[in-house]
Amino acid sequence: MGWPVARLARLGPLLGLALVYGLFALIAPPSFTTVGTLETIARQAAIVGTASLGMTAVIIAGGIDLSVGSVVALSTVVIAALLQAGQGPVTAALGGVLAGVASGLVNGWLVTRLRMVPFIVTLGTLLIVRGAAKGLANEQKIDAPITGLNDVLAAVPPERSWQILPAGVWGMLILAVLVILLLRRTAFGRHVFAIGGNEEAARLSGIDVDAVKVWVYVLGGACGGLAGLLQFSRLTVGDPTVASGLELDVIAAVVIGGGSLSGGEGSVLGSVLGALVMTTIRCGCSQMGLANWIQEIVTGLIIVAAVALDRLRRR
Repeated sequence: MGWPVARLARLGPLLGLALVYGLFALIAPPSFTTVGTLETIARQAAIVGTASLGMTAVIIAGGIDLSVGSVVALSTVVIAALLQAGQGPVTAALGGVLAGVASGLVNGWLVTRLRMVPFIVTLGTLLIVRGAAKGLANEQKIDAPITGLNDVLAAVPPERSWQILPAGVWGMLILAVLVILLLRRTAFGRHVFAIGGNEEAARLSGIDVDAVKVWVYVLGGACGGLAGLLQFSRLTVGDPTVASGLELDVIAAVVIGGGSLSGGEGSVLGSVLGALVMTTIRCGCSQMGLANWIQEIVTGLIIVAAVALDRLRRR
C-alpha cells in the first residue's frame, strides 16, 4: 500500500465522520447542529463506543463476538436486580461488569478448548446470554431504585456545565486510552496483532495463543458489561430485550475504523470514530423524521460498504 493510500486509510474514519455530519447539517433540521444534539450523539455513541473497544481487540486477534448485544442486556438486568435487592450502586455496577466478564470467559473457553469457529460459538452464546437475561428478569423489565448510576450517562445539568460531557462519555474516552496502551505498548498487545496476522506463526514463535485468545474475549466481555452499565444509566431499568442488533453496530464501528475481519488490523481511535459515524447517521435520520425501516436499510448499507472497503484494503 503506497504512502498516500495508507495515509488516506488512516484518515478515513475521521473524513467519514466529517462527511456524514456535514451532509446531515445541510439536509436535516437546524436543531441537528445544536449543542444539545451534539451531546445526545456523544451519549448514544458512548454505548457503542465502549463495546467496540473490546470488539477491536477481538477482531484484531482474528475473532468475532456476536453476543455483545446480549451481554449488554444481561448487564442491565443484573444491575437492576442487585439494586432492587438492596445492594449499593458500586456493587450493582461491579455485578453487571462481572456478568460480561463471565460471558467473555465462556466464549474464550469454547473457542480455544473446543476449537470451535468464533462465529458459531458467539452466535450460540448470543441466544444463551439473551435467554439468561430474560430468565433472570422473568421476561419483563426490572425497575430499580434511583441511585447515582442513573446520572452516569444523563444529560449534563446547567449547574455542572463545566463538565461538558456526561461521566459515561469521559469514562469511554479514558478506557479507550487504556486499551490503546494495552494493544500498542505491551507484549500482550503485540501478541494479539501477531495472532491475528498469522496464528500458526505466532504459535511457533512461542506465544500462548489459547491464553491470549481467552483474555481477548474476557476483555470484550468486560467492555460489553461496561456498555451495559451505560445502557442501564440511559434506561434506568433492567431490560432483557434491549440492545438487540447492537452487535452489528459495534462490528460495523470497528470495521469503519480500520479493523479487518480477517484479523491483524484495527484501531481503537478508529473504532470510536466509527461509533460516532453510526450514531450520527441514526440521530440525523431520526431528526429528519425517517421511519425506522429506512434507518435499518441505511445501517445495513453502511455495514455492507464497510466490509467491502475492508476487502479493498486487503487487496
